[in-house]
Amino acid sequence: MTAKTATLSRGLKSRHIRFIALGSAIGTGLFYGSSASIQTAGPAVLLAYLIGGAAVFLVLRSLGEMAVRDPCAGSFGEYATKYLGPLAGFATGWTYAFEMVIVCLADVTAFGVYMGFWFPDVPRWIWVLAVVLVVGVMNLFSVKVFGEMEFWLSLAKVVAIVAMIGAGIAILVLGLHGDGGPVGVSNLWSNGGFFPHGAEGFVLSFAVVMFAFGGTEIIGVTAGEAQDPEKTIPSAVNWIPLRIVLFYVVALAVIMSLNPWQNIDGTGSPFVEIFASLGVGSAATVLNVVVIVAALSAINSDIFAAGRIMYGMAERGQAPAAMRKLSRNGVPLTTVSIMMGALLLGVVLNYLMPESIFLVISSIATFATVWVWMMILLSQFAARRRMSPREAAALKYPAPFWPYGQIVAIAFMVAVLVLLAFSGDTRIALIVGAGWLALLSGVYVLWGRPRTPVAGPAGQAERAEAEPAGAEAVPVARS
Repeated sequence: MTAKTATLSRGLKSRHIRFIALGSAIGTGLFYGSSASIQTAGPAVLLAYLIGGAAVFLVLRSLGEMAVRDPCAGSFGEYATKYLGPLAGFATGWTYAFEMVIVCLADVTAFGVYMGFWFPDVPRWIWVLAVVLVVGVMNLFSVKVFGEMEFWLSLAKVVAIVAMIGAGIAILVLGLHGDGGPVGVSNLWSNGGFFPHGAEGFVLSFAVVMFAFGGTEIIGVTAGEAQDPEKTIPSAVNWIPLRIVLFYVVALAVIMSLNPWQNIDGTGSPFVEIFASLGVGSAATVLNVVVIVAALSAINSDIFAAGRIMYGMAERGQAPAAMRKLSRNGVPLTTVSIMMGALLLGVVLNYLMPESIFLVISSIATFATVWVWMMILLSQFAARRRMSPREAAALKYPAPFWPYGQIVAIAFMVAVLVLLAFSGDTRIALIVGAGWLALLSGVYVLWGRPRTPVAGPAGQAERAEAEPAGAEAVPVARS
């Protein structure tokens, strides 16, 4: 393959990007992780999801502003390099790749838990190994095949959740009862109140709630392979509010109305547990199929996103040049292989510590996710401050509420990181996160501020090593 053809292809249509983002947002955080947030805050978690979703919407609008103005592979890692400096870009890119590995570990773990619904005697690590191999191979196809596959996987989740909400409302209207307790909307306030654990439980739930929204920033990663970024990116971002209200708030409100919140124990997906406790076995079986599809979709998106961010970093000289190697279909082979190798760690962890692995992994993922979101906000803030009034007025997709919305969102992200220190279960995330950022800083210094090569045929001149951090000539994925 010649260097001329070694570029990412723009094979993602608007519907692909919308559903890739949907696949990232509707996955383990909703179908499995929501149990932990419900246990922490009770019904008040609905308010936490609304507030957290509003903050994430501001993050995505800020990212969308930059992605429409400058669509590129690597997205926010490149924007951090351009507007905050090379160290910030280096740390942001690698932290996002780290986030995708950790989130993917949570997703493959959840897949093993779901399979235990049917095969309780089969060790979880066997299912984890199987899904890593299957989804890894799926990511070796062209991006158009990936987008089409993710479209149908995500569509299946959307249809199933809407059907579950409809079935749940029907059960509420008919007043059916099961083994779990009384059925009714009053469950949202009659079991210790709407805030059963007080303000403390409500605030602490954000450490778990924000994990659920991790992966939505993949919208920016897809910009380098979007056929028409000026249309597809805004369309995908604008879906976020509806998604949050429908798939998180309404769905979980129905779940907690069908069964008192304290009965949701986290041994499996609360969606499956509720219908099983109501004696609707067929519905529980169908929903278990759905949550398995959701896990596959999320893992699929995680591997895609990590591969593209590492490819973009390699183009900027912030990762080994081998990560720029593409297949004939325009797929970054090395990065996909690295993700598959990293996910094999999930097999080992599920063998060694099957009971506690999910909470540990999800808290670490929350740190990485929120840190990346904060860097996106800071990058957009720095970018906008550099613009002249004419440039700002010419933005085709400006972020709203400038600059106060961004300032509030940044403060919110800092607060979520601080919250991780207040629980013994999540404190490890701060320790691992601080260690990770220290490691990246050390690697950056020892690496000697790596050069940013120009992608193109062999023999072309590379950028000078002394190029300013804010230089405009960062390579962009080409069609």
